Amino acid sequence: MALLAATALYAQHASAEISDGVVKIGVLNDQSGVVSDATGQGSVVAARLAAEEFNNQVSGKPIEIIFADHQNKADIASTIARQWYEKDGVDLIVDTPNSGAGLAVQGVAKEMKKIFITSSAGTTALSNQNCSPYGIQWTYDTYALAKGTGEAVVEQGGKTWYFITADYAFGHQLQADATSIIEQHGGKVLGSANHPLATPDFSSFLLQAQASKAQVVGFANAGGDTIEAIKQATEFGLTAGGQRVAAMLLLLTDVHSLGLKAAQGTYLTTPFYWNLNADTRAWSDKFAAKFNGRRPTFLQIGVYESVRHYLQAVQALGSDDADAVMKKMRETKIESAFSHGAYIRADGRVIRDMYLAQVKTPAESKEDWDFYKIVKKIPGEELAHPLSESTCPLVKKS
Repeated sequence: MALLAATALYAQHASAEISDGVVKIGVLNDQSGVVSDATGQGSVVAARLAAEEFNNQVSGKPIEIIFADHQNKADIASTIARQWYEKDGVDLIVDTPNSGAGLAVQGVAKEMKKIFITSSAGTTALSNQNCSPYGIQWTYDTYALAKGTGEAVVEQGGKTWYFITADYAFGHQLQADATSIIEQHGGKVLGSANHPLATPDFSSFLLQAQASKAQVVGFANAGGDTIEAIKQATEFGLTAGGQRVAAMLLLLTDVHSLGLKAAQGTYLTTPFYWNLNADTRAWSDKFAAKFNGRRPTFLQIGVYESVRHYLQAVQALGSDDADAVMKKMRETKIESAFSHGAYIRADGRVIRDMYLAQVKTPAESKEDWDFYKIVKKIPGEELAHPLSESTCPLVKKS
């Protein structure tokens, strides 16, 4: 009996160890393309800030942060993910902008029973039809952006829309979600045009938008594409001609690149603003000190918070076993400078409050990066696709 008890105790102890003697986290994102400004090295800095809160070790073992550029290509993303999980001992992959890349990595993670948390891929497919027991959609999705911004613009009289849409999973899903919200509120989409990723020339798409006579031209794209589209829309005189521009995903770094003169008055939905309160400002000051004085996007602080929540679970368990860690993360409310009372839903979607914001005028801005006026807080449950309509196999239907 004593031998059996000792054996059981040893087995329990062995199962509660850190695999390979290190907790390795991979930041997989865009280091050089259209969303590198909003993710890129800033996301690596954010992940390292999370590790530093644990003195760069957990359960007595070191935390290692690595990164790679997926070049916004699904095949490159999946190849890196497989290499990291299978051969390089990576326990967690985070960030991963570009919905096609995010879906590819989530597929690899599910197959290999490894954890994947995306802060930057927005397609609802990640927590709907392609959901995974090892996947978490941390920061936002296209439904939340469409509902927050779409409702606000339609309520202000923007009833007819024309979309200029990035021709990949994120753009198509964002347009589809926005169309549904617009139609629910009595609006109508008159047409759309798809553009390739990182196109330098939006002229043909903008001419079609002008010809449509739509009250609102909606940009269902991200990063550098959104910046170029808004710049060229101004040059083409869309707003001067009476049309409104709505950016369905507008990030802090996009406004910084555009300048307040070009971006002023634009409505957006965001889960985070660096100057929202004392806690958000204090964390953003730490980030700025590490990253050339720049303020974080919500994608970057999403990386910080997701890594932090993961490490808290590993520390509590004394193990990086994927199934045990996922269970612990799902059981634990998310608390940080970013979130209060956020939680991981059954489909892997984090439910968090968000904000409808408006870009300030140059006269309203009091300091560098002081770009947003918060219009209202939107409860997280209002911005999440209803579970009753979910096709995620993890969701139990009554």
